Amino acid sequence: MWSPTLWRLVRFCVVGVANTAVYYLCYRALLLVMAWFPAHLLAWAVSVVFSFFMNCWFTYRVRPTWKRFLAFPASTLVNLLFTSVGSAILVEAIHFDERYATLLMGILAIPFTFAVTTFVLTKGMNAEDRAA
Repeated sequence: MWSPTLWRLVRFCVVGVANTAVYYLCYRALLLVMAWFPAHLLAWAVSVVFSFFMNCWFTYRVRPTWKRFLAFPASTLVNLLFTSVGSAILVEAIHFDERYATLLMGILAIPFTFAVTTFVLTKGMNAEDRAA
């Protein structure tokens, strides 16, 4: 009924929600001891590590390796670039409400981030392993 790729996308979205919670909880905790920008950067770094391991173990069911770990931030940079540029266009050019622009772009970024993450974490695997 559901294809392996669709199940993987569902798992990817579950990890994304959990990752957002990890980021936000770390960010809020760090705000108690530092300014917002360093708190944001440290929380982002923690969330990237969390996302890497959860996507390896839960979403893609691959073994975490240093090679994958070092390549993984590319997927978060694609998301950051897509959401930042898209939000700027929505807010500045179309006058879309800034409170919702990043949320909308975050949702629209899911297929692109999923594609890059899939490539990074499954590169070198055969098609049967990638479908799992």
